[in-house]
Amino acid sequence: MAEVTLRIGDRDHRVGCADGQEAHLIWLGKMVAGRWDAAQRASGGGNGERTMLLVALMLADALNDAEARAPTGEHPLLGQLADRLEALATALEEDAPNA
Repeated sequence: MAEVTLRIGDRDHRVGCADGQEAHLIWLGKMVAGRWDAAQRASGGGNGERTMLLVALMLADALNDAEARAPTGEHPLLGQLADRLEALATALEEDAPNA
């Protein structure tokens, strides 16, 4: 098991993770740290627990927005792309010399 140190606010946090997941965990920590100052201001300079709650709510809001924008079902361009690829494959088969 690997460990990384995340700097969030003015504190270091050691967090364990699966081997090979260190870079991903560091990236996630940067997402949290990037919202820390805004959350601390919104909390009125309150304690770290309240600030972390606000960071979690900010991230949940961003996730909710992303899920709401996510396409459902097949994207119309995928059908067009599939049709064009099929036509290209057919054309290549027709042009190929018979062996």
